[in-house]
Amino acid sequence: MKMKKSLLALCLSAGLLASLPAVSLADVNIVPQDLSAAPAIPASALQQLQWTPVSQNKAYTTNLATGGQSLNAGEITGPVAAYSVPASIGELTITLTSRVANNSVYAPNVLVLDQNLHPAAYFPSSFFAYQEPGVMADNRLEGTFKLTPALGQQKLYLLVFTTDKDTKQTTTMVDPAKAYAKGNGNAIPDIPDPIASHGTTGNLQLKVKTSSGSSILVGPLFGSSGPDPVTVGNTAAPATAYAAPATAYAAPAASTAAPAAKSEPILNDTESYYNQAIKQAVNKGDVDKALKLLNEAERLGSTSARKTFISSVKGKG
Repeated sequence: MKMKKSLLALCLSAGLLASLPAVSLADVNIVPQDLSAAPAIPASALQQLQWTPVSQNKAYTTNLATGGQSLNAGEITGPVAAYSVPASIGELTITLTSRVANNSVYAPNVLVLDQNLHPAAYFPSSFFAYQEPGVMADNRLEGTFKLTPALGQQKLYLLVFTTDKDTKQTTTMVDPAKAYAKGNGNAIPDIPDPIASHGTTGNLQLKVKTSSGSSILVGPLFGSSGPDPVTVGNTAAPATAYAAPATAYAAPAASTAAPAAKSEPILNDTESYYNQAIKQAVNKGDVDKALKLLNEAERLGSTSARKTFISSVKGKG
């Protein structure tokens, strides 16, 4: 099949990489392509932000109290962080960490934008799960996702913010005495765990590295009888700095977020094959592979693959 040159798609993988044995799982129901819950931000407001350039294999720390920026849009509250990431170095694995300090933590949301500042994906605060402290890490909220820039993209933009709703919630941490006892194989004391409130400021760390792993396709790159995908830029568009649209971005309906399914029903044997493969991938801890299989199955018309994926992850958790 020939690639449709008018379409550029962003590839994503919403995989959490857990280096510690005890973590809180992120919301597995999140579909990054679903922008219906993302805030509507005027293009003029996005253009006024100072986007911090980020290079691969480096960690970037932002103290939002002193280095954050103001953005008045929707339910966004407090300072935000804005990063620009090179899009010409292949697939990117991005880890965002928000550290707990003085029993307070910034609950981040991430809006991914293409080189023209068009929204392409949204990771709400529920994606960033609590991680216990370790030898080299503090209590924190953390999430890792993969982005594969489409051909012709020069930059991607990451907007990190929190909302009024987030600040009304809290995160239950693990008491240090419990963590110490668990680490030493001792009896875990029956004491209450500390609670971290969600604030409007905090300390963020962003790490970007290249990755060769698989990703979820956001919209078909090849010919399809389904509706148009979530596109990221256009091959005919200049690959230079963004040009601000004249109007504010309005989030599309949620119905456009799911992968386009074929009009003809999927064969029972094919659907069973994908469901079994998804279960096996989750059981082996290969969530990236399971997500890719889920996406492929839904493109073929599967109606049970998503339920199989969610039940498999919950059963393993």
